[in-house]
Parts: sequence; structure tokens; C-alpha cells
Amino acid sequence: MTAVQPTPVVSSLVPTLSGSAYTDASVFAAEQERIFERSWTCVALAADLTGPGAFRTVTVGRESVVLVRGRDGVVRGFLNVCRHRGAALCTEEAGQLRRNLQCSYHAWTYSLSGELVAAPNLTTMPDVDRAAYGLHAVHLREWLGYVWICLSEGEEPPSFDDEVVGAVVERLGDRDSIERYDVGSLSLARRVRYDVAANWKLIVENFMECYHCATIHPELTEVLPEFADGFAAQYYVGHGAEFGPDAAGFTVDGRAGFDRLPGLADDQDRRYYAITIRPQVFVNLVPDHVIVHRMTPLAPDRTVVECDWLFAPGVSDVDASVELFHRVNLQDFDACERTQPGMRSRAYRGGGVLVPSEHHIAEFHAWVAERLA
Repeated sequence: MTAVQPTPVVSSLVPTLSGSAYTDASVFAAEQERIFERSWTCVALAADLTGPGAFRTVTVGRESVVLVRGRDGVVRGFLNVCRHRGAALCTEEAGQLRRNLQCSYHAWTYSLSGELVAAPNLTTMPDVDRAAYGLHAVHLREWLGYVWICLSEGEEPPSFDDEVVGAVVERLGDRDSIERYDVGSLSLARRVRYDVAANWKLIVENFMECYHCATIHPELTEVLPEFADGFAAQYYVGHGAEFGPDAAGFTVDGRAGFDRLPGLADDQDRRYYAITIRPQVFVNLVPDHVIVHRMTPLAPDRTVVECDWLFAPGVSDVDASVELFHRVNLQDFDACERTQPGMRSRAYRGGGVLVPSEHHIAEFHAWVAERLA
């Protein structure tokens, strides 16, 4: 890993990370190991695993993980590696298992709970401990209707309440504020997958600030006029950006959306809340739906982002609501892709600067540096 000292700046400006932090392969490898493989990451909508034997494969850090719903209804996660010779158990992104997980190489077979249950000639090897040669399980929790996993080794992962729930409380002020949206009861109305040619940190930084909003988000600032002034959505605890007087709903043209979600407090109506759950989740709360972004970094200059739009069951004709944030996503990801090449320039060798309305991004940079230390 290379380290470049930031350029000294005047007191109103704060230095950023150096350009190499966004391009260097050794930095990216360290982030995969020390951030993504040791943190809680959000990997799937639980409702996508629709019955016993339903599976999905996901990438976290350098590992492939298979999620599978057992016959007891419980979702479990395992490293997607056969204990015999290391072949991948599941090579498809999603599917339905008939009965067990079976390696297509030598037919070692595992139950949906991960135990080794069969293998050719296994009965001739009575000294093989089937429990000891079961699949490697990963830590798993379900919250907000999503599956979260942690690949940290050992019996005790980092505290989910501190790392994940704590990030929400730090942003909103309490846990009840998000529980009122009852996210787990909402239904997936639309999912868009974006393949972004940019480093994952550029995407996080972009989401955290609104200094760019007046420049590239005309539709968003029509609905949320205060964003045109460059203030971040999270510039103080509990703040929700208020809809403009001419915006009837969180839609691309300001038309009315749907009925307010039933559990919301009056002071949450006509407001937008943005939450960053490090390292790879953004949650966007509006009165009639919730938008969840999940990022998967694949290379220093490539990040896949899946965006889910969640509405009350039975809601239809969501195009105007989805189109607003879909445009925001395209505008943001285009900006990140235009920024990525500059990270390799000698002009950015010492990094850039953060203006006062972006100073909170420095805390994110400090968090990254602490994890890599």
C-alpha cells in the first residue's frame, strides 16, 4: 500500500484521502480483508428466499457466500466452498434446491443446515467426523426485512446493535424512528442493478454530501428545495429534509404518491431521511416508501450497486416514484465515474479538499484509515 500525505490547506478546507486510496490494488485488497470481511454487510432481501431450499449466492470481500432457507424456515449462510477439494457448491446467482446442497465435482452432500450428510464411499471412512466437515457457517442476522452477514472469524462477531442499529440511531436519534416505517412488512416493487466504474468510497462520499445537488440533481431539488443550498441530509441528528410547497409527493414530477405508511409520526410526514450504514448500505426514508442501496465492491474501480424500492403490499403503478431516485442514481454514478480517472492523476496525488458542508466526510475517511491501520 502506498501512503501519500495530503496537501496542506487553509482552515476552512479539510484534506481528503490521497488519490491512491481509490486506485491502488493493495489498498483495495486491505479494504476487502479488514473492512468488508470484518463488518456486518447487507446482502439480500429475506423475501427473495421464498421457501425451503431457496438459495442465493453473494460476494462479500474476497469470499463467495451461499444463503439458503432451511426446512425450518431459517435463513443460514455458508462459505460457498466444498470441504472436500474446494469447489463452489452453487455457481448460479439464485435458485431452488430440491433437497440438499451437493457439490457437482465429487458429490459431497450437505444438508440445508450445513452438515455433511453423504459422500461417495463415506461409509468406508468411519473415522470421518461428519460434523467437523460440515460447511463453514457465517454470522447472520435479519433486520429491516434484509439478511445481514459478517464473515469475521470466531464465535463473537462485532456487535450488530453497535455497528448497524447504532448507525441508524446516530442518524435519526432513536431506534423507534425507523421502526415506524415497518420496513420488513414492505414489498419489493422494483430493483435496479447498477454496475459503476468507480471506487466504492467515492459512492459513499457522494451519498453523504449534497454540495453537488444543485448542480446535477434538478428533479431532486424541486422536491427537496433545501438540497439546492448544499446542506447534507444528515447535517444534524434527526433532521429530515422537508418537501417543497409545490411537491405533493416524492415523485419525479412532484405529483402525489401513495398513502403515508401507517406507523409514521406526524413529524415524519413530507420529509426525506438519508442514512449511511457503513460500509455499504444507504437507506432512504420517505412517507410512502423506502429505498435501500446495497454495494458490492469488485475492484478498485468497479462497484455493483443494487437498489430496491419498497412499498406497502398491493401498491402498483410506482413508475413516478421510482423514476425520481433512479435519475438521482444515474446522475450520482455518472459523477463518480467521471471522478474515478482523476484519482490516478498527478494533480490528485496529494488528494483534494472538503468544503465546510462536506467536513463530515472526513470522519468517514478517519473510519476507513482506522480499519486499515
